[in-house]
Amino acid sequence: MLHPSYSDLMKTINGESEGDTPVVNSRYSIVLATAKRARQLVAGEEAFVDSRGKKPLSVAVEEMEKGFVTIEPERAEESEDVVPEIEDAADTAGEETEKLS
Repeated sequence: MLHPSYSDLMKTINGESEGDTPVVNSRYSIVLATAKRARQLVAGEEAFVDSRGKKPLSVAVEEMEKGFVTIEPERAEESEDVVPEIEDAADTAGEETEKLS
């Protein structure tokens, strides 16, 4: 069992954010962030908390709970940049499908 719970982590992360919009809306965001941090720890990055005898995921959760690791909200600029790339890929895929027909 995960301690602290997902809901506790969500409250901690959203409590530290600026503004009315919560940074984390689902447990999925917590899972992605802690998994990414755990991979960084496995790759050799230094832990911000005592990690002796703990698994990387446990260390990542503890770092997030204590505020050493945060989840940054997605900026509008970044999301706008991604959309044209996806549309271009869809156009290209459509052209390839037409060629095959």
